[in-house]
Amino acid sequence: MKYMVRNIFALAIGFISLGIGQQAWAQPQVLLGADTSRRVITTAVPFLAISPDSRASGMGDVGVATSPDANATHWNPAKLANLEPSFGVSASFTPWLSKVVNDMSISYLSAYKKINQQQALGLSMRYFDLGDIQLTDRQGNLLNLVSPREFSLAATFALQLSENLSAGLTGRFIHSNLLSGTTSANGTDGKAGISGSADVGIYYSKDIVFNGNEGNWSFGANISNIGAKITYLDEDQADFIPTNLRVGGAFTTYLDPYNKLTFALDLNKLLVPTPPIYQRDSLGNIVYVNGNPQIRPGGGKDPNRGLLSGMFGSFADAPGGFTEELQEVMISAGVEYWYNELFAVRAGYFYENQFKGNRKYFTAGLGLRYQVFGVDFAYLLPQAQNHPLQETLRITLHFNIDSQPTESIGEESDLN
Repeated sequence: MKYMVRNIFALAIGFISLGIGQQAWAQPQVLLGADTSRRVITTAVPFLAISPDSRASGMGDVGVATSPDANATHWNPAKLANLEPSFGVSASFTPWLSKVVNDMSISYLSAYKKINQQQALGLSMRYFDLGDIQLTDRQGNLLNLVSPREFSLAATFALQLSENLSAGLTGRFIHSNLLSGTTSANGTDGKAGISGSADVGIYYSKDIVFNGNEGNWSFGANISNIGAKITYLDEDQADFIPTNLRVGGAFTTYLDPYNKLTFALDLNKLLVPTPPIYQRDSLGNIVYVNGNPQIRPGGGKDPNRGLLSGMFGSFADAPGGFTEELQEVMISAGVEYWYNELFAVRAGYFYENQFKGNRKYFTAGLGLRYQVFGVDFAYLLPQAQNHPLQETLRITLHFNIDSQPTESIGEESDLN
């Protein structure tokens, strides 16, 4: 049964890994025929890192410094404080890896409420349905059918610190039910993994005049999913969650009263340990001493570290030194065109180094707004043929309510 537990965990996370270039294992393993020089950073619950909404997805997965909307709780919680409508809701749906399976999907629901001109609250929920998975033993005999599910719930508070600068904080509950209905060799039942995390973001936005045209510069930074490791069996087999640093900027220029363009760039780096290079025997198996995998001299650092050590050490623990650290930076670039705030066209590109996941794809998107309603579409076009992400389509619905401007802190109401 230990084989079954291991493989349901690997299969479930592997499905996500096909799409986001990450794999998670409870201990170091090597797949038959795998290239051990490709040290892809591993985490549990990688569904938290998948872009949830169509607007950002259509722009190559940028979002830390673009203009705010209800989905800012994922990209940068600080942006919520800069929203003008007093209330908004957004719902997104993505059939995930539809080229591989037909019953996997990601759903995302977010909402915000402005308290006053400087403060906002946000709520969001993400639900990942991995479909039904048929378990088998080593001989291929059918075992039980499992239905892995994962979800997160988050609450955000954002505050404008000055006219141009805002900050935001998010708290998140994470529930990952991958191993329910399984039992390990020592009789331990598989359990749902539970953890909590926090996001901390800042956002700077300033209106400018550029070549005689009005415009806007904005910059943002967000550290997301700062939280405890998660486990499905016991504490000795706990895995990091995808703590991530995202920084970027955006530039918007108003070509005339009806047309505007936005160019955006994000840089991402996972703040979790880089896999080391392990010693191996003549058969290619990892060498263990007293139950601990042995790292080759000069092969990096022990990944079994605490949260803070893992975060701060992630900038200098790659076996390949600074060159490999640079390889771990993911790049997103996108452009957005709006006509009269009614119709949008988007395009973007996402790049990940070939040794760190090798995700490389173009994106395209459309947006429509009419009064308080809106809809966005995004389509992903991988560079590689027959890629599992091929034909990924996202749809997002928006609903915003503009009300009378809320009062600033300490400002007296004109209705008195």
